[in-house]
Amino acid sequence: MREPTLSIIVPVYNEEKHLNECVDSILAQSYNSYELILVDDGSTDSSTKICDKYRDENRVRVIKKNQNEGLISARKTGVAEAKGRYIGFV
Repeated sequence: MREPTLSIIVPVYNEEKHLNECVDSILAQSYNSYELILVDDGSTDSSTKICDKYRDENRVRVIKKNQNEGLISARKTGVAEAKGRYIGFV
């Protein structure tokens, strides 16, 4: 896979109710030069399992943090792993 133009970072913390809809919506976009980085920030609900089910999608990467450190920390973790020229947050 060539380097993506856009890195989309989604911090995840206990979002089991909305996570599938969020990720499916991003993956359904017609633009495809992107990577989707899901940063699981120590979720205690089923968000971790939901993130794991998207690992097979070649545009998705999942980063797991052991404890919740907050939104800014999750975003910084995603930015550090991003390969895209541009970065967006959801």
